[in-house]
Amino acid sequence: MTTPPTLPKSRQQLILAVLLVSSLLIWLDNTILSTTFETLADPVRGLGADPAQLQWATGSYTLVFATLMFTAGALGDRFGHRTVLLAGMAIFGAASVWAAYASDASQLIAARAVMGAGSALIMPATMAILTWTFTGPARANAIGLFSASAGVGLAAGPLLAGVLLQHFWWGSVFLVNVPVVVLGLIGIGALVPNFRSPTPRPLDPAGLLLSISGLAALAYGLIRAGQVASWSRLDVWAPITAGLILLTAFVLVELRIRQPSFDPRLLAERTFGGGNAALGLLFFAMTAVGFYGAFYLQGARGFSALEAGLASSAAAIGVMIGGPLGVRLVRRWSLRPVAGTALVVAGLAMGSFGLFDLHTPIIWNEIVLLVQGLSIGMVISPVTAALMNTLPLERAGAGSAVTNTVRQTGSVLGIAVGGTIMSIAYRRGIEGSLSDIPGPVQDQARASAELARHVAGTISRPDLAHAADNAFIHAMHVGTVWTMLIALTGAAVLILTIRPDRKPTELEPEPVEILEPAAG
Repeated sequence: MTTPPTLPKSRQQLILAVLLVSSLLIWLDNTILSTTFETLADPVRGLGADPAQLQWATGSYTLVFATLMFTAGALGDRFGHRTVLLAGMAIFGAASVWAAYASDASQLIAARAVMGAGSALIMPATMAILTWTFTGPARANAIGLFSASAGVGLAAGPLLAGVLLQHFWWGSVFLVNVPVVVLGLIGIGALVPNFRSPTPRPLDPAGLLLSISGLAALAYGLIRAGQVASWSRLDVWAPITAGLILLTAFVLVELRIRQPSFDPRLLAERTFGGGNAALGLLFFAMTAVGFYGAFYLQGARGFSALEAGLASSAAAIGVMIGGPLGVRLVRRWSLRPVAGTALVVAGLAMGSFGLFDLHTPIIWNEIVLLVQGLSIGMVISPVTAALMNTLPLERAGAGSAVTNTVRQTGSVLGIAVGGTIMSIAYRRGIEGSLSDIPGPVQDQARASAELARHVAGTISRPDLAHAADNAFIHAMHVGTVWTMLIALTGAAVLILTIRPDRKPTELEPEPVEILEPAAG
């Protein structure tokens, strides 16, 4: 057993660059998909996917991502985080090719689930390698750069998707992942040491089964509620109840294991638990408001994918600036006032979309997205740095797995609840305009605004398309109020759980074992 060596600064920077490529891949893919929603919903240019299928295209990814991450952390501790990172990149690349050539929505959902498995292997390994590569203030700076890389992905994803959708078929947005994967695999194999814990945690098949089945049942029930526009049906409340029971059993099982892969005890620590709860609520709100925004610009406002990507770039610029800025401000004024205030502002920015309509000048969209992105960046970077610094070094993999699992669980629930609220509100908004529409057309118009616009053009009923736009705006207004309340709840949790004088502190490295890359 040896202590981690102080690597040459040049190698540290190269390792950071490789890790940023891995992180960029995930952010790039997520933003590309959201820009593609409108095309995928089109029966002619895409797959004719309905809102529930689009929810699952995102939800299957985040579901697998959330529930496999704690297992990925244990695998990294056991076999080395570089090994796990390489496997994750390879799986992600292969699944991207599958998604690109999916022939229907079901295949796309399945491919996205496999991509989620690759991401689950990538994210905890990336954060663990970063934590062991850097110490002191350099670690907080490196985490700040991770938020900047998220901003680059947020900015590049929509723009890249817009260019690709303008010139190629929708599957091209997934093929763009392949060269990034190849570049990442080369860099990881050549530069990254294979850090691992000297006391690897055992694998946890029971916990894995309970968590993925519980979260899947919960998400299914929530999404099903949007399909049938009711919360009282058996096929809605039964899976929701089953999911909650299974997730409760998961926590109880993990508490009884001496070395759990997902350790709920970590959440009992005030800063770690409260910070993770706040981040989970933030990701819940971010995912929901992103789902509305994708359809607002391209569907209701009629922007092309490229124009929508350009319009969304303000949020990415905000995140890129907010991440490093938040880290610097926390050093001066501590975590609670900086991150708490930023999360309040982010929530209010999300809620302000409730004031938008079909004729709102686009400049207001840009201003709100810039403020929202800046605030989100100022929350994620310093809070993540504080959470990781509350843990001893040998628990970096477990802590990263917990943190990322909570975030992705928030994303799963955000897409499920946000999409369902929007679907129910849309159906209620469009119902009064369907009395003189033929029965089969009514069913399509109720399914989504995208299908309503399509059938309106088919049967030459522009009034139906107009009604669909108005119903969507009503649904967006309802959804953004809930989204704002969720984000503000996260701000309250953060302010209550972070001590007033809490600043990120650096821990001395604990003994670890290092597996250097094999020669040749």
